Amino acid sequence: MFFKEKIYESIIRIFAYLTIFITFGIVFVLLFETEEFFKEVSLRDFIFDTKWTPLFSEKHFGILPLFLGTFLTSAIALSIAVPFGLVIAVFLSEYASYNLRKTLKPFLEILAGIPTVVYGYFALLTITPILQKIFPSISTFNALSAGIVMGFMIIPIIASLSDDALNAVPINLREGGYALGSSRYEVSLKIVFPSAFSGIASACILGLSRAIGETMVVAIAAGQMPNLTINPLESVETITAYIVQVSLGDTPVGSLEYKTIFVCGFVLFLMTFVFNLLSFYLRRNFEKKYGK
Repeated sequence: MFFKEKIYESIIRIFAYLTIFITFGIVFVLLFETEEFFKEVSLRDFIFDTKWTPLFSEKHFGILPLFLGTFLTSAIALSIAVPFGLVIAVFLSEYASYNLRKTLKPFLEILAGIPTVVYGYFALLTITPILQKIFPSISTFNALSAGIVMGFMIIPIIASLSDDALNAVPINLREGGYALGSSRYEVSLKIVFPSAFSGIASACILGLSRAIGETMVVAIAAGQMPNLTINPLESVETITAYIVQVSLGDTPVGSLEYKTIFVCGFVLFLMTFVFNLLSFYLRRNFEKKYGK
């Protein structure tokens, strides 16, 4: 028995170290290729240039249009996902019966399991025509339809994680609120919700990270025009959509245009890494500590 446990422990340890090794390998490749990119393009042009045209004859390498496109679609997605997700989480945690909760939870998981390419074509072929009736000037490829569909796509992430955070609040806090004459509404929003704030904030930040890293929805519905704009009715290109565009195989390996994939990947990695660190910080420093 002891020998078997040592074998299991060794296997688990190997896979744990393998995960760390793969992560460091990815970071190393991104750093190496990014360094090669900046040997030919100045950091100043990369940050402050307002054009991104590495595949054109007149080349510009300003990341700002891609960054704004990513920010715009993600902001639209969050503006939809956060309210809907939190309302669903509060309902499941505080209002729904056990049987209703057991029925609704799987539907959230199904929504999370739909392939993103399906969401992309739904945005392009269904949401965009509806928006064109409301906003006649909207482009066929636009940030608004992509952001709306991305918002519904990440609702399950925010709702599920927020629901877990709300359920982690001890029952005695709820009972104390009811004992003092509080209504269910007051207990939910003035006692349970603030107590679960760290978990809820982490859920929203993880949803934002998911939106930033989304590829197929924005590649299909938002377009591939790196415009410097915050107008959601116009076509934009996100960092992930550009990576898809260059990865189609028309760009020679080792060229400067090819290296832009890695510098964009590195920027994307930094963005998600910062948001994940923020999520960890919120959970660690604002988590409620309950006495024994």
